[in-house]
Amino acid sequence: MAKKEYVPLFETRQFKGRILFRCIAASILLGICFIIMYRIRYFPVGGKAERWTWIGLFLSELWFSFYWLLTTVCRWNAVIRIPFIHRLSQRFGKELPGIDIFVCTADPLIEPPSLVVNTVLSMMAYDYPPEKLSVYLSDDGGSNLLFYAMLEAANFSKTWLPFCKKFQVESTSPEAYFRTASELVNVQEWLSVKKLYEDMKMRIETTTKLNQIPEYIQKQHKGFREWDFVSSKHDHQTILQILIDGRDTNAVDIEGNPLPTLVYLAREKRPQYHHHFKAGSMNALIRVSSKITNAPIILNVDCDMYSNNSNTIKSSLCIFMDEEKGDEIGYVQFPQCFYNLTKNEIYEYCYNYMGSGCFHRRETLCGKKYEKNYKVDWKKINDKKVDETASFLEETCKVLASCTFEHNTPWGKEMGLKYGTPVEDVVTGISIQCNGWKSIYLNPEREGFLGVAPITLLQNLVQHKRWAEGELQLFFSRYCPLLYGHRKIPLKLQLIYSTYKLWAANCLATWYIVVVPCLCLLKGISLFPKISSPWVLPFVYVTFVHRAYSLAEFLWCGGTFRGWCNDQRIWLFKRTTSYLFAFFETILKLLGHSQLNFVVTAKVADEDVSKRYDQELIEFGAASPMFDILATLAMLNLFGSLGASKKATMDADQDSKVLDQFGLQILLCLVLVTINLPVYQALFFRKDNGKMPTSVMYKSIVFALLACMLA
Repeated sequence: MAKKEYVPLFETRQFKGRILFRCIAASILLGICFIIMYRIRYFPVGGKAERWTWIGLFLSELWFSFYWLLTTVCRWNAVIRIPFIHRLSQRFGKELPGIDIFVCTADPLIEPPSLVVNTVLSMMAYDYPPEKLSVYLSDDGGSNLLFYAMLEAANFSKTWLPFCKKFQVESTSPEAYFRTASELVNVQEWLSVKKLYEDMKMRIETTTKLNQIPEYIQKQHKGFREWDFVSSKHDHQTILQILIDGRDTNAVDIEGNPLPTLVYLAREKRPQYHHHFKAGSMNALIRVSSKITNAPIILNVDCDMYSNNSNTIKSSLCIFMDEEKGDEIGYVQFPQCFYNLTKNEIYEYCYNYMGSGCFHRRETLCGKKYEKNYKVDWKKINDKKVDETASFLEETCKVLASCTFEHNTPWGKEMGLKYGTPVEDVVTGISIQCNGWKSIYLNPEREGFLGVAPITLLQNLVQHKRWAEGELQLFFSRYCPLLYGHRKIPLKLQLIYSTYKLWAANCLATWYIVVVPCLCLLKGISLFPKISSPWVLPFVYVTFVHRAYSLAEFLWCGGTFRGWCNDQRIWLFKRTTSYLFAFFETILKLLGHSQLNFVVTAKVADEDVSKRYDQELIEFGAASPMFDILATLAMLNLFGSLGASKKATMDADQDSKVLDQFGLQILLCLVLVTINLPVYQALFFRKDNGKMPTSVMYKSIVFALLACMLA
């Protein structure tokens, strides 16, 4: 009877177009089989160069086929989840669990305080009982400027939160709301709140620019005294301040409603101790929050990822609190989306599990393994209370964020986020699933979070280099999904994880395809079937159908044709630069010649760069080995295309024979030239500061000519 009355809090539906995808995938697989047959059957018996270039191309095609199979496995049985928020409210009413929200920041210059404040305010303004909501800021820069900004945010929240509730604001970041809001329900109140926000923002930015807190402000809060003992951002004691105590009856907004708890933490740092970057910051937050609020659900976000959907928390709770399937869910991941994308997305932004925007059960982060009959008693969890005063908690919890607390403990190994990798979130996700928990990817119609995407090509490539390097390091570590996940998670899930772990390994095959056919064209070595041969059909079919389906899918998801072209371009740029550096740095690290480092991507850019980004001009503008590579490969394919054209036009009688024998190679070079049009523009035609540096232009021409001469 009970089962008949059960109504799920979320629904799983098959993804539309699944049958079409499978049919196309099967036909592509058949085409790949014919390509492999051709490579084996027509193996050259002539010169040494012909044999080795043929073998190299065959191995590259085998790699691409293998990687395509991995990505196809990922999508073979795609599903979507639909949460039913109204059922959650009807079933649990006020018996909802507490939520601890972690916001992490590392550098006030790269991640300005005004940006962090907007993220914090957006988290505080969720459509959720404020007495059950707590926001923790981890300031790994140990900046008194950010502490001051948080005090301003705490004060402004008294006006902002009731405003959001009254007008049902969805984008609860003040900056985002006032930038995009078009309808004024109450003009006078709207303008009043906007002025309060702009005044606050001006005070924060002025203080940040001066890099100094006025004395009269420092006297207003005891927390500023902590910086009297700070030597530098790399050498200071734990600073912990409860700025708003949600239990305090005086902590109310302008309408008398309770405010969420707000906590500032700068964990202890000493030069002689490794602080483990973001993973160490998160682990300190897990421990400190366990003593102050100890909510059973933890949400972690980057400092630039503001809330764009006031019901995001309730959507995730529909998963966790479902009576039949919810107890086995360890975490719920929302996609990373960005508000500053251009219409045609000149840089590819497709991120899935990246830690930010992820809801975890606290137990999973503390290393608990899932047991078959595990059931959560939400009422019992909600009855837990913390009785200590805020000042007492501030003092007693400092030790939990000290440098020495983790020594000889499981933290960073069996508990918390894992150390020793720049992609701590990914290895933590694997570990949770290997402990028996399941995960769900939730992608609601209205984005849950919006962040700031890098607006220069170099920032984008460096960010992907860091991710690809971390992923490949995991593949060669004890956390390799095929080994660590053996008999713990399904084989399909192991393969899906391996798809991301092997990002960087794509560089070798990609380099071969970009460089060797072009040089062989100049040398007169044919690598593909003649245009007149029936064997050309599988090559054309696989390439055309694969890319055509990609384009159709891109357009169906709301993209544009130019956006798809940009996507292909950045795909090539990443594989020939980011993944290349990531691959060799990983090899060097395995050999003991490289040290782990962490790069924070800048969240601000100067006005000229932003203007060019809005005009959809790719930003080069700096000398970098990555740009040397891009420019050299672009010039190499340009010279190859010109050489082929010269060969075809010098003898009119041989024209048709050249096109017949080298048609696919010439087409490949022309496609690569087309993809690299923005590179040629930046090398020779652009006059703005976003063009390629002159040194890059000279080096690329010299390197490309040398390669052609050697060929």
